[in-house]
Amino acid sequence: MVRRPGLSVRLKLTLSYAGFLMVAGILLLTAVWVYLLAYVPDDWDQRMLYENPNRQLLAYTFAPAAGTVLAILLVFGLLGGWFLAGRMLAPLNRITEATRTATRGSLSHRIRLPGRKDEFRELADAFDTMLARLEAHVAEQKRFAANASHELRTPLAVSRTLLEVARADPDRDTGEIIDRLHSVNSRAIDLTEALLLLSRADRRSFTREPVDLSLLAEEAAETLLPLAEERGVTLETRGDIAVTSGSPTLLLQLTTNLVHNAIVHNLPEGGTVQVTTSVRAGTVVLSVENTGVPLTPQLVSTLTEPFQRGAERLRTHDAGVGLGLAIVETIARAHDGTLNLAPRAGGGLRVTVELPPAPGSGDGRPARTLPSP
Repeated sequence: MVRRPGLSVRLKLTLSYAGFLMVAGILLLTAVWVYLLAYVPDDWDQRMLYENPNRQLLAYTFAPAAGTVLAILLVFGLLGGWFLAGRMLAPLNRITEATRTATRGSLSHRIRLPGRKDEFRELADAFDTMLARLEAHVAEQKRFAANASHELRTPLAVSRTLLEVARADPDRDTGEIIDRLHSVNSRAIDLTEALLLLSRADRRSFTREPVDLSLLAEEAAETLLPLAEERGVTLETRGDIAVTSGSPTLLLQLTTNLVHNAIVHNLPEGGTVQVTTSVRAGTVVLSVENTGVPLTPQLVSTLTEPFQRGAERLRTHDAGVGLGLAIVETIARAHDGTLNLAPRAGGGLRVTVELPPAPGSGDGRPARTLPSP
């Protein structure tokens, strides 16, 4: 949008200050004039001028003095207004320069405006916070795009290799190649769907409605119970009604991802997974704990990074595409919640999701337990 040039804010403030000062001066001089006229007779011939000046002489002598005072007030108002407006607008100039720097692609610049709290400093602090979040988001997106490109390139490269092998050796058994192509294609589809889900959750393009996390925990446990039985993992759910507000589909995906990760990344045999829902002051909580190998806090802090899969980059059919906890964190953030990961003392991981409760949600009730054989 093209805008026509206009007066600067500093000049507008200067003219406003000067105009206000001139109006105040005119009102003051008018009041003095009216006050003096009340005590000066309007008769030129009755008395001598040195005995009692009249109104005509007063007007003759007062008008030039009033004009001089108004001229001085105008000059003083313009100069003082220009100086004061510059001092007051100096923080705005720093904010404007920081904005120009950000538009050139440099998001590391911060205003850090000194002084006590006022409107300009609140604006500068809010702008610094926005820049920090934007810088972190851009860095995360670049890292995610690089990882996603690498992950998507792998199945495509494998597919090309298999096709080249089949073309070079027409007598080769095509059944094995077809099976491997199917597996690689399925992985690429899973990765693409996970990326789409991650993008949808990050945009918050969903309708909010009351959702009971305890029911989602039971549904996820029932769905993944065969996998738990296959791996010899005991799966249990317990807790209270925990009603939040959000997308049932996304929150079910969040719960399923947590339970799936807890089952897959567990002990080779005799492992356990406990899914608990609870209600605390101002929050509803979904907690998933699993046994497993000991984890360091440094490793746990990286598990929400895209394409991280615990201690190793697993490639089994149950290992997923490395976006499980990244999706969980994005869904939790999209629902104004938080995700906390902590290593368990005896090995394994404790994952806690805290979400705001739905308006008018009631008290909790125990949820049923689903142990695996």
